[in-house]
Amino acid sequence: MIDLLDDAAPYPRDLVGYGRHAPDPRWPGGARIAVNFVVNYEEGGESSILHGDAVSEGFLGELPDSPPLAGRRDLGQESVYEYGSRAGFWRLHRLFTQRGVPVTVFAVGMALARNPAAARAMDRAGWEIASHAWRWIDYADMPPERERQFIARAVACHEALLGHRPVGYYGSRISENTRRLVVEERGFLYDSDDYSDDLPFWNVEHGRPHLVIPYTLDTNDMRFASPAGFENGESFERYLSDAFDYLYAEGATSPKLLTIGLHCRLTGRPGRAAGLARFIDRIVQLPEVWICRRDQIARHWHATHPPKGHDA
Repeated sequence: MIDLLDDAAPYPRDLVGYGRHAPDPRWPGGARIAVNFVVNYEEGGESSILHGDAVSEGFLGELPDSPPLAGRRDLGQESVYEYGSRAGFWRLHRLFTQRGVPVTVFAVGMALARNPAAARAMDRAGWEIASHAWRWIDYADMPPERERQFIARAVACHEALLGHRPVGYYGSRISENTRRLVVEERGFLYDSDDYSDDLPFWNVEHGRPHLVIPYTLDTNDMRFASPAGFENGESFERYLSDAFDYLYAEGATSPKLLTIGLHCRLTGRPGRAAGLARFIDRIVQLPEVWICRRDQIARHWHATHPPKGHDA
């Protein structure tokens, strides 16, 4: 066989995955699709000189052309984030709890610590509260031991506020060390720092099988904060509906997972929440739909699709 690649060294990326024939996830009740709503709770843990950072936050606000400010506060951006914790969170809390729809929260530890009432409301609603790291910052250049300390602090914060630890992890702006550190922590059932598939899969790079439940950047309201993104609640609803309808039809023979990512300061605004509410009200009426939390997906996969040839 002709070697078409010049580099014979092992290649760390998996560009094949499940290939043409994805496994049947065997979702509970024979569901054709699993739908998971994720609320990102980050407000109060973002970059700020108040938190010891060199610059203000410049990411995922209402001001896409506003660069981070060095050495001083950005009061406008701060107030955008504050809307998320003061008003947007409670609007999303009402929206989901009134409909009895389960939710996973990607919760930044510092943000939870600054609003214990919100943390308790998530927990009392029966939502899964996964770790979104200790801070909502970029970890790409953080030394491994420092990042390990941040992961441990996030877990300790959850335990102190809620009486139980998180079983899921999503760092978002991660380093090359993040997954290894999460695996070494040994308390997580899964992480979601991946966007490569429509189904969970096992990763065995770090000494033992570790479940990855891929997240999404397209069915995600973060596109409200980008110039080429969603314009209004109707365009968001349409995109979610198109994704759902396609996977629902595909699920007749090959069921998949649809994840929908939300932010309190973005979809927590009424004009966007309206589109989300319409979407939810439609899909809850359909048969063979499993609306679930991420920890439920993880436990289902551990039980139904255990890693082959390894001890989990």
